[in-house]
Amino acid sequence: MLRRVLGPEHPHTLSSMNNLAGTLWALGDLTGARALQEQVLAIVRRVLGPEHPHTLSSMNNLAGTLLAQDDYAGARALHEQALAVRRRVLGPEHPDTLTSMNNLAGTKYRQGDLRGAAELFQQAVAGLRRVLGPNHPHTKQVEASLAVVRQQLGI
Repeated sequence: MLRRVLGPEHPHTLSSMNNLAGTLWALGDLTGARALQEQVLAIVRRVLGPEHPHTLSSMNNLAGTLLAQDDYAGARALHEQALAVRRRVLGPEHPDTLTSMNNLAGTKYRQGDLRGAAELFQQAVAGLRRVLGPNHPHTKQVEASLAVVRQQLGI
């Protein structure tokens, strides 16, 4: 209905498409979620531009689905793009930049690049401690991820 009434590029339409993709993902329909996320990303890139926060969020959503589908290379490429843009546009210690860093670290971990993951987790932890504080739940979560990688590396 939103497509018909507001149009396929309206923010409410895109938001609903993204929400539906999340529901499909939760139900295990990763193929359906991916198809919707790819549509949303294509539209927001064209309409809002490659550096808009909604574009970067859409990249992150699609990367998460690709990761769940074991498309590590595709997920990594999107996470790398999002991180590069967020570093340039928002700065190296913006919470969204640090989230992108954590996401890329997680993807590297899944690819078996433990050293690369550890390096990014460490950078994210340092930034999160400064920005959000040492007791923030997000800081603690990334610290836990770093601890797992360090244990696997024997350091």
